[in-house]
Amino acid sequence: MTGSGAAGGNQGEAGAGENRSGPAGQRTPAPASPLAPAPARQGRRRWTSRFSAEVPLDPRVLGRLREACSSVVEGDPDAGRDWWPISVWWAGAGEAPAVPEAVARPGSTAEVAAVLAVCHDAGVPVTPAAGRSGVCGGAVPVFGGVSLDLTGLAGIATVDDASLLVDVGAGTWGDELESALRSGHGLTVGHWPQSIAISTVGGWVACRGAGQYSTRYGKIEDLVAGLEVALADGRVVRTGGRAPRSATGPDLTQLFVGAEGTLGVVTEVRLRARPLPAGETRGAWAWEDFGSGLDACRRILRRGATPAVLRLYDRVESARHFAGLDGCGLVVVDEGDPGLVAATAAVVEEECRAGGADRLDPALAERWLRQRNEVPSLADLAGTGIVADTVEVAASWASLAGVHSGALEALRAVEGTIAASAHQSHAYQDGACLYFTFAGRPAGAESGPSSGPAAQEAAEAYYRAAWDAITTAALRRGGTLSHHHGVGLNRGRYLAGALGPAFEVLAALKAALDPAGILNPGKLGLPSPFGPPPWP
Repeated sequence: MTGSGAAGGNQGEAGAGENRSGPAGQRTPAPASPLAPAPARQGRRRWTSRFSAEVPLDPRVLGRLREACSSVVEGDPDAGRDWWPISVWWAGAGEAPAVPEAVARPGSTAEVAAVLAVCHDAGVPVTPAAGRSGVCGGAVPVFGGVSLDLTGLAGIATVDDASLLVDVGAGTWGDELESALRSGHGLTVGHWPQSIAISTVGGWVACRGAGQYSTRYGKIEDLVAGLEVALADGRVVRTGGRAPRSATGPDLTQLFVGAEGTLGVVTEVRLRARPLPAGETRGAWAWEDFGSGLDACRRILRRGATPAVLRLYDRVESARHFAGLDGCGLVVVDEGDPGLVAATAAVVEEECRAGGADRLDPALAERWLRQRNEVPSLADLAGTGIVADTVEVAASWASLAGVHSGALEALRAVEGTIAASAHQSHAYQDGACLYFTFAGRPAGAESGPSSGPAAQEAAEAYYRAAWDAITTAALRRGGTLSHHHGVGLNRGRYLAGALGPAFEVLAALKAALDPAGILNPGKLGLPSPFGPPPWP
């Protein structure tokens, strides 16, 4: 996933300005030019706003913003969208979800704080963002106001090699961080989201993101040792420290990890690093059924082995990823100290054989590594009338098989569904992530988003129904609402039910830290002084 607003990770597409290499050979913008998620309909020069809840910006406030921040521009429609898939349909009709009144691009924490102080005093909504590669609408400024582009807060500040701690600006692009650590310090963070070239460190923190190697290195909440955060009224606080553990009250760092910019704006992150791995191994296995593969993965983790990647595909996805494999394929990738890697590989082999798996050619794992960031163009799919998205949840090992079968059954019952599949990824000792993929061609939307309001309405109705089916089934069977994409706007309607009475605690924290309600309003299903969220 983007800055300190919202970002998970998905595909990138070329935008204006100097280009840099992105996933799957695509080209993505330089740090000064955040991600442009989808092109407007050919020939259209202007965007219209899908939502109509924008808060007007008083010219006097705009003047104060220009005094507070070195770069403020008005009415940039690209800042009104991220990689939320349904918004790609809107883009095909020349619509952005929303358009901010102004985009502020601070170059320092002091400027971030000054912008927030102005907006706090004036009651102007602020939406933090950077790469805008999130897929839940978290970086969409649904009430207009100010989009806070944090890509100017970039670069490594300090590296403590002895303690393996790195201080880095929240707007630093993921691939640039890894490149600098590897070439200059012989270190890695080990956080490899699919969106690494089009997402920023602050976005990882904001959405509680996960990299593809999370079973070895942990999710971002395991990698964050401390934060610098600008609060809604302009105060700046630091959490965490250089000591490995403390007993100084609740962990305030984790208060902001996953808050998606609703409680404060993350400006700098202290990350835990590792030495570059000296050993590696690859493997691939297959089972007749998904449940047997899940059980083998559980036993591997139960024994204390933590291969970097332990990814199990159901039969539908295996046929797609493994050249027509008739079974459920498992990809195993590991790296680290050679002794640990060898021990892990031995555990994996013992448990796979004990579970009745067939060994596959390890070259399949190498192919997965080469192709892991390849994704279909959502704009191309929308042009054929297909509505598609991914939904990731987590569950304990005791619940995982039931979540898998129940969610797929519910999804396939939604009229218009033409594809439904899942894989298990990001495995831990107590459970794992399930990553569902769906595609549908709803009646009335066959000719694509540019064919008119009826097609748009049909696409949106199917999209909501598919999300409702997966989410309801997963929660009912013991799954979580999200594993690493976050909540944003799209999942906001589910969060109160998922948290139960604890949602009131979250709302109370929001009211205490952001009494004017200016920080990323409309997200996480939280109350907003600007009105209810405009979706769904």
